[in-house]
Amino acid sequence: MEWSSESAAVRRHRGTAERREGQAAASHPQREASAQEDARGGGRMRGRTESGGESRGAKTALSEARTALALALYLLALRALVQLSLQRLVLSRTSGLQGEFDARQARVYLEHITAIGPRTTGSAENEILTVQYLLEQITLIEEQSNSLHRISVDVQRPTGSFSIDFLGGFTSYYDNITNVVVKLEPQDGAKYAVLANCHFDSVANSPGASDDAVSCAVMLEVLRVMAASPEPLQHAVVFLFNGAEENVLQASHGFITQHPWASLIRAFINLEAAGVGGKELVFQTGPENPWLVQAYVSAAKHPFASVVAQEVFQSGIIPSDTDFRIYRDFGNIPGIDLAFIENGYIYHTKYDTADRILIDSIQRADSNYVRDFLCGLGITFISWFTSLVTVLIIAVFVSLIGQSLSWYNYFYIAVCLYGTATVAKIILIHTLAKRFYYVNASDLYLGELFFDTSLFVHCGFLVALTAQGFCSAFMSAVWVAFPLLTKLCVYKDFKKHGAKGRFIALYLLGMFIPYLYGLYLIWAVFEMFTPILGRSGSEIPPDVVLASILAVCVMILSSYFITFIYLVNSTKKTILTLILVCAVTFLLVCSGAFFPYSSNPDSPKPKRVFLQHVSRTFHNLEGSVVKRDSGIWINGFDYTGMSHVTPHIPEINDTIRAHCEENAPLCGFPWYLPVHFLIRKNWYLPAPEISPRNPAHFRLVSKEKMPWDSIKLTFEATGPSHMSFYVRTHKGSTLSQWSLGNGIPVTSRGGDYFVFYSHGLQASAWQFWIEVQVSEEQPEGMVTVAIAAHYLSGENKRSSQLDALKEKFPDWSFPSAWVSTYSLFVF
Repeated sequence: MEWSSESAAVRRHRGTAERREGQAAASHPQREASAQEDARGGGRMRGRTESGGESRGAKTALSEARTALALALYLLALRALVQLSLQRLVLSRTSGLQGEFDARQARVYLEHITAIGPRTTGSAENEILTVQYLLEQITLIEEQSNSLHRISVDVQRPTGSFSIDFLGGFTSYYDNITNVVVKLEPQDGAKYAVLANCHFDSVANSPGASDDAVSCAVMLEVLRVMAASPEPLQHAVVFLFNGAEENVLQASHGFITQHPWASLIRAFINLEAAGVGGKELVFQTGPENPWLVQAYVSAAKHPFASVVAQEVFQSGIIPSDTDFRIYRDFGNIPGIDLAFIENGYIYHTKYDTADRILIDSIQRADSNYVRDFLCGLGITFISWFTSLVTVLIIAVFVSLIGQSLSWYNYFYIAVCLYGTATVAKIILIHTLAKRFYYVNASDLYLGELFFDTSLFVHCGFLVALTAQGFCSAFMSAVWVAFPLLTKLCVYKDFKKHGAKGRFIALYLLGMFIPYLYGLYLIWAVFEMFTPILGRSGSEIPPDVVLASILAVCVMILSSYFITFIYLVNSTKKTILTLILVCAVTFLLVCSGAFFPYSSNPDSPKPKRVFLQHVSRTFHNLEGSVVKRDSGIWINGFDYTGMSHVTPHIPEINDTIRAHCEENAPLCGFPWYLPVHFLIRKNWYLPAPEISPRNPAHFRLVSKEKMPWDSIKLTFEATGPSHMSFYVRTHKGSTLSQWSLGNGIPVTSRGGDYFVFYSHGLQASAWQFWIEVQVSEEQPEGMVTVAIAAHYLSGENKRSSQLDALKEKFPDWSFPSAWVSTYSLFVF
């Protein structure tokens, strides 16, 4: 679609005729040849003159300073609007009227739960104190309930096992964990039910206010309101307060596969957290059943959802998962996954306290034209590619000199370093194209050309995403539909007056919706990914990832602004300003002026460190101990390792880097989860041997030769509430089956087998078997196994050496510490 009523061919014909009329008196053959070449040259040599010889460039060119200022203010205004909408969480009234949700009551529940302290599965805080509090409140709610409703309560203690394709894949086993299940139904019962799910357990050393005590507080308040309602229910509502989500979704599996009420469930709502407060985001729905989303939109006062979030989350990019997966995969029921995502820096840390969750957060719950067009498309892609290469070079250099995560505490540093570099490179490439390629082309023609180029790119994305079945294609549809409408609206003004102030105002107004929504999504991307990059391990350079994401976001935002590069007089001042900002920021980053972490109590951004006081014992094939040592095993969860910690604790340095035991599963260390491929840099500080009062015991119960020529090994293990079992087969041996999960062994990344085990209170001995197929006997045996015990609660969790080392860590760090043992056996 053109912005002028004349086609490109007509304009070229008229321009050529005018040039020929002006040259009629001249007889020099070279000038005639030049005129003929102009007529053939189309876009590259298209004249800038209209009848009368007046320069179009002088008449219509925009002021560089005014245009740059207008675009900057436009984006800043949109960003402010996004921030304002995010801060206006709801509601002028936070105290519920009679029969309405009362956020203040929910906060009372929240504060009581978090006051118990960290609630790891198997601890008294989780299995006894929190359960008692929940049952007390449920009893009070039942006493105040309307006689129209019936409340049933069940405390479930399931035992089971399953395999999951998460963190490279592993198998999970649980024993006697806890679920508190409440069913609210009509007095005469109900055939079907909706499930509401939260989890009251937390990771070690964290109060777990947002993850996920606040959701349990919300569910208690919803239960109170619904139970007291004078309106009868048509179906039942099952409230599941599960006590083992942080153990990789065990309690939800125990409910949906074993509880008698599970057969009633036809849909579910899962309340989760990947941050602390803010708007809750619907980031997963389905499978299928669009009525769920429609019901959410009609029922929620302030719905906030994005299909983009679902596709990003389910792609595996984000190293996290929720109970949604269990209900979807093992229960085959549809549902909605909601989570707080703001301020993910303090997720799973000691700072995740009740006072950081706002009450509002709770309350919300032609052929030459074609040639020019193709050239413009190529120039656009070249500008994007070279800008991406530029920021990646900067990011790699920053990583190599040890200044990664300089933006972690102040995100604007990333914008000033990588964002300005991207914008400057895009503008530079298009400025060079305008000056040296489109030598005499009309500014207005080029502005129109590159608008169409951007429109074509978004159409391409729309077609590609739609063809692949991605629901995110609607984003591209927004970036196609509104620009097309904008072009129709500004067409007459652009034709009559050129690129003047009125044109800019109408243009930016027409782009308001796509750019506002784009900034919403970009905010969500960085709000989630920036904190994740601070806990993504030692192998992924966070600056490279962030620079890439930021560059892509700039490319998207710049797409329909490229046209202004061709409409302004000059871009020199803009480019120099951007280069200056980028250069100054680069020098400051290289000098170490920006420290990545913060202990500011209002907005902490701590460095995460795991400290495990480990005692390791290695046995040979005969059962004799061949090696025994002990020490404090240190894992930094970000790319900087211990470089910022060493000046405060000199004994943690590269001389004590942990060495991988090549013949031992998972390098001979007690990994809590199979994330060894993400964290290859760790440290092992020698320390006295630790002897927990409740030591883990592991023994071979029996060894049988099966009729199909395999060897069945039966084991028994007892120990703390959290243990890990590792298996590595030797050459000539394969693990054919076991008694865990669905019976099919699942390997983790690297080829070893990883089994995560946990139990509640008073669990019996864990007995299981593995079956090894031996095709070729080896003198060193057929299989190596190891058992790791993790003491995450109680008096066994601590040691004097661990406490002393933990106290040395600076206040901008969050060292999570516990005692572990690792025992290896060969069979």
